[in-house]
Amino acid sequence: MNASRSPEAESARPTRQELIAAYKQVLRDLIDQRPSGMRQKIAQVLGTHKSFISQITNPADPTPLPARHLDAVIDVCHLSPAEEKRFLAAYRAAHPDLAPLAHDGHRHYRTLHLQVPELGDPDRQEALEVLIRDLVRRLCSLIEGR
Repeated sequence: MNASRSPEAESARPTRQELIAAYKQVLRDLIDQRPSGMRQKIAQVLGTHKSFISQITNPADPTPLPARHLDAVIDVCHLSPAEEKRFLAAYRAAHPDLAPLAHDGHRHYRTLHLQVPELGDPDRQEALEVLIRDLVRRLCSLIEGR
């Protein structure tokens, strides 16, 4: 223990799990302010299941939000600059070791708009778009060495 800190100050420090719960609560509150279907939309963009989105937005669940998903979640939820700042501050408090990897308010990625064929089937169209997003995300992870 640091000699300059009292035992009360040490015990008053939030645990890592409490810090994770705090940013999850912020994210949950922000998503709840969006139109219905937002969790499903996030799941589609991340190429995952809605149950994973439930895990990463449930303060009682210990599953953290992976840093690689920050940009996508921020973009899909259309967070205002103030909302983004609040969410990222809470995220960084829980994951100070990931701060260099985490979104820092400056985009590290560029958004490309691609033209893809209209398939005439909403399910196939969505599957194509999810596949392209997932491919790009995986390629970027490989290039970045994550």
